[in-house]
Amino acid sequence: MRAARLTGWRAPLRIAALPDPEVPDDGVVLQVLACGVCRSDWHAWTGADPVDLPFTLGHEFCGEVVAAGAGVTRWRPGDRVVAPFILACGRCACCAAGDATACADQKVPGFTIPGAFADYVAVPRADLNLAALPEGMEPALAAAFGCRVTTAWHALTGRAALAPGEWLAVIGAGGVGLSAAMLGRAMGARVVVVDVVPERLAYAAAHGAEATVDARAGDAAEAVRAATGGGAHVAIEALGRPETAGAALRSLRRMGRMVQVGLPAGDHAMQALPWDALYSGQLAVFGTRGMPARRYPALFDFLAVTGLDLSPLIARRVRLSDVTAELAAFDGPAPPGVAVVTDFAA
Repeated sequence: MRAARLTGWRAPLRIAALPDPEVPDDGVVLQVLACGVCRSDWHAWTGADPVDLPFTLGHEFCGEVVAAGAGVTRWRPGDRVVAPFILACGRCACCAAGDATACADQKVPGFTIPGAFADYVAVPRADLNLAALPEGMEPALAAAFGCRVTTAWHALTGRAALAPGEWLAVIGAGGVGLSAAMLGRAMGARVVVVDVVPERLAYAAAHGAEATVDARAGDAAEAVRAATGGGAHVAIEALGRPETAGAALRSLRRMGRMVQVGLPAGDHAMQALPWDALYSGQLAVFGTRGMPARRYPALFDFLAVTGLDLSPLIARRVRLSDVTAELAAFDGPAPPGVAVVTDFAA
């Protein structure tokens, strides 16, 4: 099979011919139909969240089952599926409590096991972790349900418990931020989006944001408090940087809730934050990472009931050989929407 291989930090991914993956006894092999290029992949590419080299990245994927292990009961060849990027074990204390994203024995495609910037990917623990794609869902959009859409959904519903009529501040209008804005609006919240790229702010305004704030123009948190009449009830931090995390905390009204979605990696793993705002505002801060597989049906039901069209998330359908350029784009202000690999032959 063809795979895009990381051989050195920030090095161009090398298209290589590799053996097809073996079928795990408890898993499946998927022909990859689409795989998103995510900021988390950029963290691995730069070495801020290092992987063993050489390695195949790619954690936001959907695919068609081409082979299933002897222990698999739910899936067979021909099924179109998506997997959360955290593959839980189903046996540890966290899994038993329903907290699969905190699994003590998790496997993460593209980080701890080979990922999906390739023709095929092996997915262990398939009965526990895979979800069937809704009929007719385009693969490019389905790939976003491996990371960005599901991460945003779990942050809003599983952590912050966003309620209709509340103000939601989204700090960072990348893929997960735009997902949060669109989902939040469909949930009945009022949405304000903060970014430094005018094109991304305009894109957010066209797809769910009631107000936008250009953080280059001054104090973003103060602007959010003004736009929301006293501060947001919920803030989503979607970049993992100290300046955006600080703005998220300071944008909240008293008793507000912040969810840390962005990955604080590399130089940003340790951050100085305005804990006086947390103390005086009696704020709640949640961490989140991905979404348990058991929550896919509720998300798909929500989309069916609301008719929310998430396809505007997908801005670029690219080739496997284009992944390096898409990763490098995260070095600066990335353009609106997300890139998804849909052509694995070029």
